[in-house]
Amino acid sequence: MNVHFFTGFPGFISSQLIRTLFQKRQTQQVIAIVLAGETIKAEQEKSKIIEAFPDCSIHIVEGDITLPNLGLDDQIISGIVPKIEVLWHLAAIYDLAVPRDLAWKVNVHGTTMVNDFVRTLPNLKRYMYFSTAYVAGTREGILRENELIRPSAFKNYYEETKYEAELRVEDLKSEIPLTIIRPGIVRGHSMTGETIKFDGPYFFLNLVERLKSLPFIPYIGRSTSTINVVPVDYILNASVFVVNEQGAEGKTLHLTDPNPHPVQEVYRTMVKLITNVYPKGRFPFILAKLSLQVPFIRKKLGVEQETLDYLTWNATFDTAEAQQILQKGGITCPDFIQTMPKMIAFYLAHKEEKSYQIQIK
Repeated sequence: MNVHFFTGFPGFISSQLIRTLFQKRQTQQVIAIVLAGETIKAEQEKSKIIEAFPDCSIHIVEGDITLPNLGLDDQIISGIVPKIEVLWHLAAIYDLAVPRDLAWKVNVHGTTMVNDFVRTLPNLKRYMYFSTAYVAGTREGILRENELIRPSAFKNYYEETKYEAELRVEDLKSEIPLTIIRPGIVRGHSMTGETIKFDGPYFFLNLVERLKSLPFIPYIGRSTSTINVVPVDYILNASVFVVNEQGAEGKTLHLTDPNPHPVQEVYRTMVKLITNVYPKGRFPFILAKLSLQVPFIRKKLGVEQETLDYLTWNATFDTAEAQQILQKGGITCPDFIQTMPKMIAFYLAHKEEKSYQIQIK
């Protein structure tokens, strides 16, 4: 049997996880729940995957994670519930600029509905829930995997709703075999640069690309923080390894870079790779923040204003639990600076394509 059930398909990480599971022969059967409006896109993605893995199957069911029983009818429920051995919950709204009510509906209420569904699965071997390392909100210092402490504030509604959702999954640890994954900021593949959306660290590439005709590009403020960016292949390899690891059951794992680079060094490398010269001078952080409050400037530069909050945030993610489990599989996080040329080459090849760019509001 060994059927894996997915939410979040045909999103980038869900699609890539399915490919990785098929490739490693960890399952040959996937059921994916898809919103009505996403079915065409999902069918196209399914065709691409099945073309590469013709002996595998993806069964798409139309539903909605914010509804009881995920909006699936009784006949479908009775057909799939006994088969599911692994449930991967990735469906969420990841946009940092998301309004609170929408984020709450999908991220918190949706997770509550998925949790209820998980409780009905008689043959479940593992519930894999994708949270984020940024549930820490504005807490600083060393952030540990076994902590889920309500911070005094959150940087945006994305963080707040992912914290609330993780709280609800945490409550299931005593009754369900589950693993909570907390990724850092995810970028494209470390070897190919491939991604499907230019968000997160790509906003800075947008900025540099759009300012490159200036006589020089300045640093933004004086950051002493590090930035935790991980390539999607690290998330994939680590996740499909821990799903079968007994030691990961009941654990929360930081899939963050154990050796993150300083923000300044990352920005400096980006500017050099795109313009062939290093940045010089400084643009005051407060002015950058004020500028990005103007919609015209945000759109022109291709940067969400919420991005700046991460440049001055001094926190370190402890990865002891994850490292201990992943070293058994020889899985390590590729270095961001060393693999950045691939990321930038992919960005430059696709930067004019609308489908990659995020609509900045």
